[in-house]
Amino acid sequence: MTPTLPDHKLVIYQMLPRLFGNTNSRNKPYGSIEENGVGKFNDINDKALQEIRLMGFTHVWYTGVIEHATMTDYSAAGIPNDDPDVIKGRAGSPYAIKDYYDVDPDLAVDVKNRMAEYEALIKRTHDNGLLMLMDFVPNHVARTYQSDAKPSGVMDFGEDDDNRKAFDPQNDFYYITGQAFEVPQGYNPGGDEFQHPLKDGKFIEIPAKATGNDVFSATPSINDWFETVKLNYGRDYLDGWKTYFDPPPSVWNKMYDILHYWVAKGVDGFRCDMVEHVPMEFWGWVIGRLKNEFPQLVFIGEAYDTREYDNYIYNGKFDYLYDKTGLYDAIFKLTRNEGTVWDINKVWNYDARGKDDHMLRFMENHDEYRIASDVFAGNPWYAIPGMIVTATLSVGPVMVYAGQEVGEPANDAEGFSGRDGRTTIFDYWGMPVLQKWVNGGKYDGGALDAGASSLRFFYSKLLQAARENEAIRLGDFYELMLANQQNSGFDEKVYAYLRYTVKQRILVVVNFNRDQRQLNVKLPDDLRERLNIKGQTEFTDVLSEVKFTSNDMTNGLDITLPATGGVMLSF
Repeated sequence: MTPTLPDHKLVIYQMLPRLFGNTNSRNKPYGSIEENGVGKFNDINDKALQEIRLMGFTHVWYTGVIEHATMTDYSAAGIPNDDPDVIKGRAGSPYAIKDYYDVDPDLAVDVKNRMAEYEALIKRTHDNGLLMLMDFVPNHVARTYQSDAKPSGVMDFGEDDDNRKAFDPQNDFYYITGQAFEVPQGYNPGGDEFQHPLKDGKFIEIPAKATGNDVFSATPSINDWFETVKLNYGRDYLDGWKTYFDPPPSVWNKMYDILHYWVAKGVDGFRCDMVEHVPMEFWGWVIGRLKNEFPQLVFIGEAYDTREYDNYIYNGKFDYLYDKTGLYDAIFKLTRNEGTVWDINKVWNYDARGKDDHMLRFMENHDEYRIASDVFAGNPWYAIPGMIVTATLSVGPVMVYAGQEVGEPANDAEGFSGRDGRTTIFDYWGMPVLQKWVNGGKYDGGALDAGASSLRFFYSKLLQAARENEAIRLGDFYELMLANQQNSGFDEKVYAYLRYTVKQRILVVVNFNRDQRQLNVKLPDDLRERLNIKGQTEFTDVLSEVKFTSNDMTNGLDITLPATGGVMLSF
């Protein structure tokens, strides 16, 4: 059964609360929480949420909320310290979960009141007309996982495992029997200045547990997810991944309880991490059970294998999947002045054919390069045509990562991940350009320069148009490349298509070239006849309000597009 899609387009704003509200601008590499500061749940106030909604967003994905392992000492609040030898970065990875039933103490003003502060954020988000998503990290946990916040009667992961067995269907973990875990050689947690009594290159784990990225060895490498432990969903890696799903393994039921716990607090949906590392059968089972009780829940899967898209949608019951290896990769190349628009054609015509509406489109997220970084485009304005396509190619969701809308460059070596064109998820940090929009907590853009303000205005117009125009949020799609490939100005870096309903048509034309193009855009005879387009036709660009006219669409529309520009022409 195909998931039921809403009658509106999801427009998602992804943020790490740790970064979003942080106004500290010191940005010392490997800096502590005291040196570099940290954003809080309470920083995401009514004004911030109102501004997000006014941009056109429908959902906020709060990333890195669940408590994860960290090098920061919260023992005074009754939280056991973690061993830095199995933590990445001073703040720690948001995907090395320490307690599925708790939230990150970094994000609370009053650490002992942290859950209440998160519950207040959920309510505040809803009160400001937004829905909220959070991460579900099902494949792995931190090596120091231990829940001290689990409800009464809930058994912890591994609590009743038989660790003498490498695999057992009812064990929560996989074990490397007879061997002790070894911290990868050469790892220097927290950098040279960081001192900690447990920073000794050792971590006691006997027997060793398998590592999150399917490393069934006591000695993962420094490039593995060595800070994590893989969970056992009933597949025996020692016997060709033979499955034991009846009765459901212990982990299945524990994960259902965890998801149910968060839904009961008002969470509207989940972005599910690394879904391909977890059996399809589990997804169909857990999403099916939850949607029977909460039919409006949204499940987004981080998936990369285009050959399995059907499986995740129809059997796994996901509403939406990442379109990373499809549209993202095509747009990435075009934005860098590489590739051709036929890479976009391949996405809707082959990779996502029949499931385009279930694809989550984006140009940035916490795993990918910042557009303005040196390793991507180096200039956030080069993303204009790609972002128009990303937001309007289908009725499926579009996502923007906090800071993208003002051109955050991420060209610093922040700490654990080094200078890699991404904003760190591992360390305490501030985003210098976004901080100018935050403007000391005013959330008014008062400190932005004219270029960043203009960029944010473009994103606002685009996202509002995607959300409000029926042709984009509900309409059909018709590609215009074959009809125009011989026309004036068209080449392999100009793309055109129509989105339309009975009530509205929007002609989208974008130019990925680094110079302007004078175009003649035609609609094929069968399309003009189907839509009853005759005589003079008036067009209005919903992004700029500029008007265009064709005296006779049989002869097409003449239009000049600037370098790396585009239009959305309503008619």
